[in-house]
Amino acid sequence: MNYDNSLTFAQQLDQNDPLRHFRERFHIPQRDGKPLTYLCGNSLGLQPKSARATLKQELTTWQHLGVEGWFDKPESGEQPWLGYHITCKEALSEIVGAEPSEVCPMNALTVNLHLLLASFYRPAGKKIKILTIKGDFPSDQYALETHIKHRGLSVDDVLVEIAPHPDDNLIHTTDIQRAIIEQADSLALIWLSGLNYYTGQVYNMATLAETAQRHCIPIGFDLAHAIGNISLRMHDWGVDFATWCSYKYLNGGPGAVSGVFIHQKHHEQNLPRLAGWWGYREDRRFDMTPGFLPAPGADGWQVSTPNILALALHRAAISITAEAGMTALRQKSEHLTGYLEYLLTPFNDILILTPDDPNQRGCQLSLLVRKQGKSLFNYLTEQGIIGDWREPDCIRLAPTPLYNTFEDVWRVGAVLARFFQQ
Repeated sequence: MNYDNSLTFAQQLDQNDPLRHFRERFHIPQRDGKPLTYLCGNSLGLQPKSARATLKQELTTWQHLGVEGWFDKPESGEQPWLGYHITCKEALSEIVGAEPSEVCPMNALTVNLHLLLASFYRPAGKKIKILTIKGDFPSDQYALETHIKHRGLSVDDVLVEIAPHPDDNLIHTTDIQRAIIEQADSLALIWLSGLNYYTGQVYNMATLAETAQRHCIPIGFDLAHAIGNISLRMHDWGVDFATWCSYKYLNGGPGAVSGVFIHQKHHEQNLPRLAGWWGYREDRRFDMTPGFLPAPGADGWQVSTPNILALALHRAAISITAEAGMTALRQKSEHLTGYLEYLLTPFNDILILTPDDPNQRGCQLSLLVRKQGKSLFNYLTEQGIIGDWREPDCIRLAPTPLYNTFEDVWRVGAVLARFFQQ
């Protein structure tokens, strides 16, 4: 697309945007009665307007049915709570590119990672190592360290970390592939983010999964910043497992329900796991007998009774993403982010850390501001532009296609121009 730095141009793009009506389905934060320019969906997505009614509906079911809400249909005709998670599967499977049996909404991201590591990190003999990304999200690092130590192994001996290139601060697919091939005889697992939280770089998950499969090494992905942001094909790529959070681009609310993907090739293996009663076969769950019999598919990794109120918010939110469709969202995202990149070009004090190749990024651009970085961030905030700050010199801005506009993006350029002209 050929861009132009003018409000008229931005407004014309918004007028022609086939997804523009989705913005009306969200509450846009305000200050002094005026809407803020919210570019922080990479940290916390906005509240769907349907959220309040959705919560009220489940509270009404609780009020009128009590414990029978698990088994009886409420007056609304909704699914009883016992199978509530099933109502999320179709939308989730569309968003991550999976079969419905391969996904299940449950727990929180790091809890799910621990559960998945218990199943997929099985060190034996020489194959004890875990390949990951240096500087990946800290919670993932802590989980990996914990499982290594839990098995009586040394982190220094087990963890293989791929470091960014010093010239561009990015991690190239070929570097990861090379490490997989070189370490293949000793690798028990590969675990990394699908999209780097700090740089905004998308890793080539399809290529990495193919390389891992060629060497018979299980591979999993943290999709926290990828889900609802980029197009995913977890099943077709042959990824073994994944987990994510739902409060960023999926707009499920602070601390929202996470989810898991477990490829169907593992469903009949009865892999070892940290089991709980909600992962037991549903048709026999209330027999209360010893001996764990897993539910089919990803449901068999559930542990505890689900939080129905949180699941209700989750379902309301992901239904919007599924309705918009990831193909359309991705197309708009590339244009929004491309426009932001275009508007940032004149500012020599700003270095865009995120790759300029649309195939290697999602909504987010990470801006390195060597001079006056925190002052610039504070100025943006004062002017009603909400992004986030990462020490020591990084501003992350994420124009999100469900609710952000081209005028939002144009406003960023206008505010930056005022700041640098001071």
